[in-house]
Amino acid sequence: MITFHSLYQSARLRSLPLSLSGILLGSAIAYGQGAFQWPIFLLALLTTVLFQVLSDYANDYGDAQKGTDNDQRLGPKRAIQTGAMTLLEMKRVVVITAILSAIAALVLIGVSFSEHWVLALLFTFLGGGAIFSAIRYTVGKSAYGYKGLGDIFVFIFFGWVSVMGSYMLYTKQFDPWVLLPASACGMLSMGVLNLNNMRDIDNDRQMGKQTIVVKIGLPLAKYYHYLLIIIPMFLMMLYSVINFEFRYKVLYIIAFIPLVFHLFYVKKVENPKDFDSQLKVVALSTFLMCVLFFVGKII
Repeated sequence: MITFHSLYQSARLRSLPLSLSGILLGSAIAYGQGAFQWPIFLLALLTTVLFQVLSDYANDYGDAQKGTDNDQRLGPKRAIQTGAMTLLEMKRVVVITAILSAIAALVLIGVSFSEHWVLALLFTFLGGGAIFSAIRYTVGKSAYGYKGLGDIFVFIFFGWVSVMGSYMLYTKQFDPWVLLPASACGMLSMGVLNLNNMRDIDNDRQMGKQTIVVKIGLPLAKYYHYLLIIIPMFLMMLYSVINFEFRYKVLYIIAFIPLVFHLFYVKKVENPKDFDSQLKVVALSTFLMCVLFFVGKII
């Protein structure tokens, strides 16, 4: 039965701070350039939340359909997995959420690009791509999440599209330097996905889900993870140096502290289930970094 509890169970809300991070980062840069607008900011947040929830519901449906969600899976239990919702009911939820996501995206595009039809068409295409990608991550025979392509899509949509896209919603222009923080946000998001995949490596291997972690093995996946956390720190600082932003404008460095401790923790992990607690650490640290980056622009 479709209930609030079953919907909440499949909407992995601990991932929401991560999905909001890119919007905060792009909006902060726009704020620093005097282009920030509250209506665009609020609509962008709403659209992003709907995209994230759509992805969560579609993942629940796709993984349950393929049998990946079973008793051996180490992550939080989902609605279909626990019997709280049937496959057909979740399919209906996915369709409804996709429609709501499309409506929110179109309203956002209409408000932001009412006088820029070329950008409106571009962002309509990107919005459609985001909805398609959210669903096809685990749904269908050609689900890209089962072919080790999840990392690439996360980098593109949680990084470049989220940060650069939100920046362009305000400014209507492309700034190549924004790709530095956009790439940082994308790589940290990949780090969260990599933790998820390291946690589920045994079950994914057994079910034929060929994530990057399954392909390269846990030891190499750890080194891959170190890069996903360390490189973003340098990209953020490089952006600040290039733009001559120092002192209070680099408050975001505070968020690097838990990330450094996180790396030491990952190095010591031997049991895959111990990675689960670290998903929240990286997601919240990324969110904190973006919030402090925004604060630095305001002060």
